[in-house]
Amino acid sequence: MSERPRFFIVVPVLNEAGNLPRLSHSLSALNHEFSEQFDLRVILVDDGSTDNTSGLAKQAAAESGFALEILRHETNLGPGKAFQTAFIHLSSILKENDLVMTIEGDNTSRLELVKQMFHRLDEGYDTIFASPYMYGGQIVNTSAFRVFLSAVANLFVKESLGLHGLLTVSSFFRLYKAGTLKKLQRRYGPGIVERAGFECMVEMAMKMAFCGISISEVPMVLDTKARVGKSRMKIMRTVRGYLMLWFYKRGWKQQAEMEG
Repeated sequence: MSERPRFFIVVPVLNEAGNLPRLSHSLSALNHEFSEQFDLRVILVDDGSTDNTSGLAKQAAAESGFALEILRHETNLGPGKAFQTAFIHLSSILKENDLVMTIEGDNTSRLELVKQMFHRLDEGYDTIFASPYMYGGQIVNTSAFRVFLSAVANLFVKESLGLHGLLTVSSFFRLYKAGTLKKLQRRYGPGIVERAGFECMVEMAMKMAFCGISISEVPMVLDTKARVGKSRMKIMRTVRGYLMLWFYKRGWKQQAEMEG
């Protein structure tokens, strides 16, 4: 009997103790739903939490029955560094038939969309993004100003960085074939991303586009009421991070054109 493919779920967290009960319940439900298809493994990257997030996560995983591995930063380094740590960890263990999903740690990733994302992979795409900007998606329970600012920033980033055809480029909620990550690692190193801030997801989308990786999207309703506490994103810092990507664009494109 052949072993099941592994389904890794990467979750960067910073002081998410209040969000862990609901997150653990969602991960447990996902593990139960796909237990016959995949060996589900959660990789939680604790980016310098001071509220015992790691300890509570271990307890929740033991009670809920899903496999959990914790990678910890002693101080807060940023979400980009958290993803970098996870990708480096995965670089030596990924097999071609494995899948990797990245999600937010604050329950704003709608895990009921996973089955739909699997269907898109089966259609031949390499990576699937969840998008609140697609028809059928939306952002709810957020101020009109924040929604407007998000839409403008998303449009600006796509136009200025040449990411045409994608409706969202900054969401953490993505599903990757193992081969997609391996291709990126051959071009850009085991950690894939360089930027430490929230712009790391835009960086990754750029690198995928430069490498000819196929991307599809599914609509998602982004409901900020699902989150306990405030967003960790600082608007002006993130805007500066987006602007900095312009200076890296040519170098990343040249790396993609090199033989891996």
